[in-house]
Amino acid sequence: MDSFFSSRRRPAALVLLLALLVPLIAACGGGGAPSQDPTTPPETPTDAPTDAPDPTDAPDPTDAPDTTTTDVASTPADPGELMVVSAPDCDYGGLIQEIAALDPLTVEFTMCAPDPAFPAKAAFTSFSILPSEYLEETGGTGDLLEKPIGTGPYMVERWNRGDSITFKRFDNYWGEPAKAETLVFRWSAEAAQRLLELQSGTVDGIDNPAPDDFEVIGNDSSLQLQERPPLNVFYIGMNNTYEPFDNEQVRQAVAMGIDRERIVTNFYPPGSEVANYFTPCSIPNACTGEEWYEFNPEMARQLLADAGFPDGFETVIEYRDVVRSYLPEPGVVAQDIQAQLAANLNITAQINVIESGTFLDQADAGDLQGLHLLGWGADYPDITNFLDYHFGPGSSQQFGDKFDDIVEALRQGAALADDAERQPFYETANDLLKQHVPMIPVAHGGSGVAYQADVEGAFASPLGNEYFAVMDPGGRDTFVWMQNGEPPGLYCADESDGEALRACEQVTEALLAYEVGGTTVQPGLATACEPNDDLTVWTCTLRSGVTFHDGSELDANDVVMSWAVQWDAAHPLHTGRDGSFTYFSSLWGGFINDEAAP
Repeated sequence: MDSFFSSRRRPAALVLLLALLVPLIAACGGGGAPSQDPTTPPETPTDAPTDAPDPTDAPDPTDAPDTTTTDVASTPADPGELMVVSAPDCDYGGLIQEIAALDPLTVEFTMCAPDPAFPAKAAFTSFSILPSEYLEETGGTGDLLEKPIGTGPYMVERWNRGDSITFKRFDNYWGEPAKAETLVFRWSAEAAQRLLELQSGTVDGIDNPAPDDFEVIGNDSSLQLQERPPLNVFYIGMNNTYEPFDNEQVRQAVAMGIDRERIVTNFYPPGSEVANYFTPCSIPNACTGEEWYEFNPEMARQLLADAGFPDGFETVIEYRDVVRSYLPEPGVVAQDIQAQLAANLNITAQINVIESGTFLDQADAGDLQGLHLLGWGADYPDITNFLDYHFGPGSSQQFGDKFDDIVEALRQGAALADDAERQPFYETANDLLKQHVPMIPVAHGGSGVAYQADVEGAFASPLGNEYFAVMDPGGRDTFVWMQNGEPPGLYCADESDGEALRACEQVTEALLAYEVGGTTVQPGLATACEPNDDLTVWTCTLRSGVTFHDGSELDANDVVMSWAVQWDAAHPLHTGRDGSFTYFSSLWGGFINDEAAP
């Protein structure tokens, strides 16, 4: 989960959103459902494919038509009634048509098109379930943002801003209880500081050791290193609405004039790879089509001359100074790119470091006029999470005007479930990305997690969602974790930063879950989510007897409300990991009530 970029909370917008949402809950009757003993082990995961496409067919959120729900109640549903939210039709451009509580333990999702990737998306932390009453009560205020009420193995005890977050074990957890009674999150932006604390024994685990520290940790018998597979990409972005990057030959020249292998060799840890495609090759269909340009400064200079820039030009390199798995040393990488541009292409580039939130907002709005350094890490292991998110119809203005031929190839590929049938469309999309060069894929960054040697059950998640309840810190009562930064907030439907998502992972849970240390989807709060024959209806059966941290019991209304808060959101309330895309819009194809947005 962590590669990743911060989003920023918009509590005022959330207050308005919830105020708008309450009248959209329609009450309808329903019967009971068979109960399941909460101590029963999780059932075998559904056989429905989890690596299938996201048939997103949404227009750009800024161009979304004005649509509202119809035939809805004017007051909130009574506690004993069942909730339904729906769009009047599918013309709004999204994938979801209706979310309905059929009975207290059954939720039905009706889609506008087949969605074989539903299980993989429904396991994502941002779609965790909170009590519907708590969502209505808080309405986006501080309690919701700083002390989420979930069903997870830990609950938030206190948050000392700027210092630490303390979690306590939830004794009524429906599953296997947490090994350690207390979990503490601390943070430091400096890799050297994180390693020093690990070596001194003041913390039990750290995220993202510096590349040079891998060998140090590996040679220290008191420590253990767990490496992450590189399910991410670091890229150099360009906006085609600004000169000279409105010229395709210029973009191609820059692509040929940067030695990507030099960057990976010099500044990345073991396990990293030069990115010959935007999407990591471990994901099906990621590496079909032509590989990226080879380093060729002579041809690059000729292309620049042909484009009218025989003597190069001046530009800027912009980035935020935040360490991520895809970019472990942003400052030195920016300097190396600056030097390469000057030596290979006679391009003079000034380096501009921008505050993180401002940088992400500017990228989202398409306001970065030169070169910019960004990246992405997998939320779920499907090519749609990489390509559709960045270059599809619902993507942001980060790269300027969209390329219609890329959008069309992605539309067609996402509409198919079989990987073999999808291959020609992603081959076309990859070839077009190479031709148009909206960005330059540089690296799939390897990274790691380090622990004290006596921590049992230690692992590194390929999605960055380490789950500490399964780890025993040498029999100690407290597990202390140190990551790169402080979470912006803990309402993770409105926080997409990896540091926040990992914290939420300990407290809140989604309908489905990724296996510990892997990407396979398995039961979560739902024992199963089963599709109909054409994958247009997904029916999820909830576990019975699951309680939230406030003592209330999980039911279908909680699911409907938790999802509806996002579905009825308007761009840009929920921003994606790089601040450029709304998660719900990208994963589910759009929003309803866009015209009601603040």
